[in-house]
Amino acid sequence: MTLTKRLAALALATAATGAQAADDLKIGLVLPLSGPFAAHGQQIENSVRLYMKEHGDTVAGRKIRLIVKDDTGIAPAISKRQAQTLLIQDRVDILAGFGMTPSAFSVAPLATETRTPMIVMNAATSSITTKSDYVVRTSFTLPQVTTPIAAWALKNGIKTVYTIVSDYGPGHDAEGQFIRAFEAGGGKIAGSTRTPVSTPDFAPFLQKAKDVRPDAVFLMLPAGEQGVAFAKGFKERGLDKAGIRLIATGDITDEGVLDAMGDAAVGMITSFHYSQAHDSQENKAFVQAYTQAYPGERPNFWSAGGYDGMHLIYETLKKTGGRTGDAFMAAARGMHWESPRGPVSIDPVTRDIVQNVYIRKVERVDGVLQNVEFDTVPDVKDPGK
Repeated sequence: MTLTKRLAALALATAATGAQAADDLKIGLVLPLSGPFAAHGQQIENSVRLYMKEHGDTVAGRKIRLIVKDDTGIAPAISKRQAQTLLIQDRVDILAGFGMTPSAFSVAPLATETRTPMIVMNAATSSITTKSDYVVRTSFTLPQVTTPIAAWALKNGIKTVYTIVSDYGPGHDAEGQFIRAFEAGGGKIAGSTRTPVSTPDFAPFLQKAKDVRPDAVFLMLPAGEQGVAFAKGFKERGLDKAGIRLIATGDITDEGVLDAMGDAAVGMITSFHYSQAHDSQENKAFVQAYTQAYPGERPNFWSAGGYDGMHLIYETLKKTGGRTGDAFMAAARGMHWESPRGPVSIDPVTRDIVQNVYIRKVERVDGVLQNVEFDTVPDVKDPGK
């Protein structure tokens, strides 16, 4: 039997039998747990397990079981193979995780074939939710967090910008949205560069930007070591002394790498949906619980996406009486709650998250580097759709 026929048979069997109240409900997590993004994938798994610890492992009479698979990072063939194993052998009821865009793209058709809800907890290319009617996202999109930084730049005397983005889906999304928003407000793009996804030597890109002498560089890179290298290179090559400002989407100053960036990060302006320093009771409780459960680690936007992903799963199952499939997807549309990041909801049309986007500045707070929020753009939908 071909894979497509096996998946089709699985979908028919699931539709015919329905969920039995006593059955365990299996969630298959597909995450990068080795390779360059392993620390980030671990953040999602940590927050998923934290949510279950806080809220119990039984919902609507069904015991929740996690089955975790490593897709190693940007490796769509591995992501697809792991999802196939989860669906066919493990018979999971829900797919979740998906740290990187290529992973989500490769698995979305399987969610459609099997009518399996697929909760994207990080991958941020706008079009992911268009690839299957069974995808719902609890993280963010790059266009969603990019438009506010373009607006902030225009209001703060930045008239020319050189854009540098990573050459993959999220980078393309950020680049396109920044250029559209900045030029629409009267700004000028002085030049654009895309860098390799694998860790590049940023020296030639930094020198090109310095030679152009824009008012600012707009940056989007995958969270992690690339951002550390770029921030330090920006200072070392004297772009700041040349009067060039650095603005970016907030993944560049992810809490997991801020300490490694050190003083090179101080003063950087970013726009993003989550900060460990967000001032709310919900976030203070989340940060306290996370740091107690995982000593020495700081919660970040990957953590928030995983934690809210589990909140959506639990609350949706309560509404459906433990059913998944089409009933789950119908119940998830329009859901809203108070997240550690602030008020959020699921757009009933696009199945994407609607949330506040914050303008932040990296500062030392009690000796710790933090993304300190100083402005809020409320209830931002994904402008990429």
